[in-house]
Amino acid sequence: MAALSGPERVGTQAAGLCVVAGASGGIGQALCAALMARGEPVAALARRPPAGWRDGPDRRFIPTDILDESQLSVAAAEVAAWSAVWGSPRLVIAATGALHSPTLTPEKSYRALNAPALAEAFAVNAIGPALLAKHFLPLTPRAGRSVFAALSARVGSIGDNRLGGWHGYRAAKAALNQILRGLAIEHARTRPDGIVVALHPGTVATPLSAPFRDRAASVFTADVAAAHLLKVVDGLTPADNGGFFAWDGSPIPW
Repeated sequence: MAALSGPERVGTQAAGLCVVAGASGGIGQALCAALMARGEPVAALARRPPAGWRDGPDRRFIPTDILDESQLSVAAAEVAAWSAVWGSPRLVIAATGALHSPTLTPEKSYRALNAPALAEAFAVNAIGPALLAKHFLPLTPRAGRSVFAALSARVGSIGDNRLGGWHGYRAAKAALNQILRGLAIEHARTRPDGIVVALHPGTVATPLSAPFRDRAASVFTADVAAAHLLKVVDGLTPADNGGFFAWDGSPIPW
């Protein structure tokens, strides 16, 4: 792909940077690839580079742990400086989250609840995206459309909870949803065309879903999930600010 030379129209969007946090994950890598394929300048944030990543005039990897505010501050400063070439970030996506880890397992019963696992679930799924917003929402343009989106999950919907279980993950994603809702209200006071949303990508063939994929009615590849998510993002208007949307654009109850 030929690099663009400056702040001009890219694809079907207005000029401006795209920032993808969690860029080394399955969905994050797919989002970076899809954005770059349509000519968008991308800042990729993660603890390690996406597979096969090479920096270029229109793409940059910034080592970032979104739970480390000092690293987020450095990353935000670098993106702000790069904005002099490409324009203020018009899209920031938190493609982060964790359902399981060596120390984290979705609970089948409340009897399995424990404080360290709950703290880990809330840190990765809610606190990280909140800190990303703290440092990157101020970089978005005051005039014109911008989107801050974070990957949530349908199981984080309180109104849609009919099965119970997975208490920590559900609660952490519900907390993320509430944080995003509050951010949306505050953000709109200074950026009336700014949009903050929660997005549910569906079940995606990534390590996050691997142990639980057989329960899903359908499973998307990361590339298909990224295409779905960007289609939703492209169709958002300021009237959607503060919303919670599935991969097909349908609203999800809180």
